[in-house]
Amino acid sequence: MPAATQKTPARPKKPSSPKAPKVGLFVTCLIDAMRPTAGMASVELLEAAGCDVIVPTAQSCCGQPAWNSGDRTAARAVATPFLDAFDDCDYVVVPSGSCGGMLSKHLVDLFADDAPPRHRQKALEIAAKTHELTSFLVDIMGVTSPPGRYQGKVAYHDSCSSLREMKVKDQPRQLLAATGAEVVDLDHADTCCGFGGTFSVKYGDISGAMVNDKAEDVRAREPDVLVAGDLGCLMNIAGRLSRLGSDIAVRHVAEVLAGDLSAAPIGGGQDDAPSTEESR
Repeated sequence: MPAATQKTPARPKKPSSPKAPKVGLFVTCLIDAMRPTAGMASVELLEAAGCDVIVPTAQSCCGQPAWNSGDRTAARAVATPFLDAFDDCDYVVVPSGSCGGMLSKHLVDLFADDAPPRHRQKALEIAAKTHELTSFLVDIMGVTSPPGRYQGKVAYHDSCSSLREMKVKDQPRQLLAATGAEVVDLDHADTCCGFGGTFSVKYGDISGAMVNDKAEDVRAREPDVLVAGDLGCLMNIAGRLSRLGSDIAVRHVAEVLAGDLSAAPIGGGQDDAPSTEESR
């Protein structure tokens, strides 16, 4: 079927029946390898929202690193197993704006042109049902009060893909405020932290200057914890904060929303777990 004649599936809306929506959690490579507690917190949040959650074992990397590097062949090879992994799910939810953006905005382009028609159609179906975690909780499931409680000052960093591709801005802040946290805005919350995946490798000096600016922005607000929805950004900023001698904790937003602070903060910041132990 020519690409021009394919019909893009309608984007699923909030379920109107009492039947629990079946949600497939795309864990992402970084969370799987570096911060599995963020994945487990995501499952807890989705189940608390009334979802039937599965984590398909057949899921693969979404192909984003190769795609961003211009290696279309490698990106397709990596992402092809992903196409069938979420067939029986109503939604694909991702605790990462960048991987979510890859699935919802770029996967269709990756499997355009000379890709098998079946692969193109699968990519369209995945794109239509993919959501970033906090956006899904607020916009689809109507969550207003997450299970976690946090009695401290929280700063939120808007990752580039979350903000610009997935249109995530108010949702995480609303949920964080509902935990009891004091949510403060960075002066440059929507400015890139300099990670950008392979950008930080190719342009190390520029990336280093950008993350230094971001870290100084964070320090100026003096939060107890910095959170975001993208682990790459969090690891980058946490690393710079650590080198600057800051003890500000850095966590994935899912951990704070779920009240799961069992793991040490990313990058070795001050342990902020005692402030929420009573809420678990």
